[in-house]
Amino acid sequence: MKNPLRKRLPRELKDDVGKYIVIFLFMTLTISLISGFLVAGGSMKTAYDKSFEKYISEFDDIPESLKDTSVEEVDRTPAENLAYQVGWTTLVLKWEEDERKGLQAKTPSNEFKWNQLGDLYQWFNDTYAHLSLQELKEVLNNNIDSIYAMIDSLSEEELFEPHMRRWADGATKTAVWEVYKFIHINTVAPFGTFRTKIRKWKKIVL
Repeated sequence: MKNPLRKRLPRELKDDVGKYIVIFLFMTLTISLISGFLVAGGSMKTAYDKSFEKYISEFDDIPESLKDTSVEEVDRTPAENLAYQVGWTTLVLKWEEDERKGLQAKTPSNEFKWNQLGDLYQWFNDTYAHLSLQELKEVLNNNIDSIYAMIDSLSEEELFEPHMRRWADGATKTAVWEVYKFIHINTVAPFGTFRTKIRKWKKIVL
């Protein structure tokens, strides 16, 4: 006995081929968009992680007893060097936290304006540099993990398109900065320059 489905299935598939093509194209586009975001976000985190690991490892051989030792040739002690990173990464996380709470985030902070960066950096030192190097590294590690989670939580549009965050728009008067630029300028960029500073300090002191 012939199976009636042998003729029915090809005929129905032929009739619905347009629908299946649309579904296939939709799924392909969706996968492409999601994959693109994952690659973009993943690439960011990979770049940041490499830069961060090189930076943070420089402090492994610095004794706690020397954390506040200053030298004329370098503008920051080891503790102040780490305090700078802790300060800025903490602020980036607070800007995003305030935005998600529906609050108006004040950049760079509630206490200081952009023309008071010297005072802000002194506040970083007063607030964080008293901690041990180990404590500072732990706080910074936690902040970086939180920034990675922040990157994962944002869409590609939110990361790379302008005017996606009020705090990003409010931070600059003329230039238009996307969220990823603020993350970059407060992680990858200083990790490189401040690694150079701490390496110079180590050559002089250790």
